[in-house]
Amino acid sequence: STGGHPAGLEPRPGHFPGRAKAMIQLFQNGGPSQMDLFDPKPELAKRHGQKHPDQVESFQPGSQTNELMGSPFKFRPYGNCGMEFSELLPQLGSLADDLCLVRSMFSENNNHPQGLRAINTGKIFPGRPTLGAWVSYALGTENQNLPAYVVLRDPEGYNSGGTMAWDNGWLPALYRGTEFQSKGAPVLDLHPAQPRPESIQRNNLELLAWFNEEHRRRYPGESELEARILHYELAARMQLAAERVLDLSGETAATREMYGLDNPVTGNYGTRCLMARRLVESGVRFVQVTAPSGMPWDNHGGLKDAIAKVAATTDGPAAALIHDLKSRGLLESTIVLWTGEFGRLPISQNGDGRDHNRHAFGLLLAGGGFKAGHVHGATDEFGYKAVEDRVSCPDLLATLLWQLGLDHDRLSHPHAGRDETLTDSAVSGARVVAQIVDGAAG
Repeated sequence: STGGHPAGLEPRPGHFPGRAKAMIQLFQNGGPSQMDLFDPKPELAKRHGQKHPDQVESFQPGSQTNELMGSPFKFRPYGNCGMEFSELLPQLGSLADDLCLVRSMFSENNNHPQGLRAINTGKIFPGRPTLGAWVSYALGTENQNLPAYVVLRDPEGYNSGGTMAWDNGWLPALYRGTEFQSKGAPVLDLHPAQPRPESIQRNNLELLAWFNEEHRRRYPGESELEARILHYELAARMQLAAERVLDLSGETAATREMYGLDNPVTGNYGTRCLMARRLVESGVRFVQVTAPSGMPWDNHGGLKDAIAKVAATTDGPAAALIHDLKSRGLLESTIVLWTGEFGRLPISQNGDGRDHNRHAFGLLLAGGGFKAGHVHGATDEFGYKAVEDRVSCPDLLATLLWQLGLDHDRLSHPHAGRDETLTDSAVSGARVVAQIVDGAAG
């Protein structure tokens, strides 16, 4: 279905049958360290404590010594493909034959807000629509009782950048990500604070609909009003649908154990990963699951303990999600993306941390027609720069859209006198990375 669009706001997607129809983004805010997770560097370990042969671009104070710092973690190959993971990610490693590991990502900026915008919107500038907004704009929803784009953030707080990670930018406000809660009521203010007779609620809604329609008639160009009306209508339908979809009480004991719901270390993140599966299963197009609040992968100091803590929190639930989707026959039609906004440097920061690195980072893809058991690209001998089959953030976005059946050059929306696209390939040079997808990408 490509329904779910208000009248007068139909997109021009250049849509064709794609391998995937939905996507789950597991966003790892802070910049996960590639050489400590899935890009082993024997030369880095061998030359630990020596000066880097070149002057490395650092971001914050503490890296002036330019000394190489090997990973304190052990690596080993997993699966028939032999993909290497560190001891921090054993559960994801066990799924190596289902994963596509891109080691050669790079970004345009090594500051968190700009990096987050680059991976989500294609450019470092504020005010642009995110990938999830574009996907919901182009494809609509398969379930008219749920939003097309749902965000499951940590109930303890927001990540760095807050709501800009699911902003609609200058796309109509309808396509902004909708936050669902994983603690308490799934949707805030879904029910009246005090119960009311059904007839009163119906009369109130009918009166509100009359006022809304009158306002819409007077101000036909206001997309925010249109979105608000549609959101109220959707909220009425969600009163029946959302709580049922997000009620995990009916899940089996085996499923609860797999996602780690009863483990205080994994319970929070596991709950949201399981909710993501249920939402995709119910027809939601794009689900964004954020890492624990703040910037948990931003390990400027105390890296050994800090990265082990966040990895323990996220590894099992992320692997459970992929395994669960596959066992239910949903993985082939659902893209799972595990990524941060950039990587880390191979040199030491204050002796026990790593600074930001825009020149290289890694990410994981599963399902949706991406090559399984495949490693793409490479970094230099220390993991500082992507040097082989490099992939930019716009390249990644173009490829994700392609797998969803969308042409990144044709999916557009008029803004400020031109037809804007997610990747702006005339400027960014974005192209579909055919090497990481099954079959010809065109």
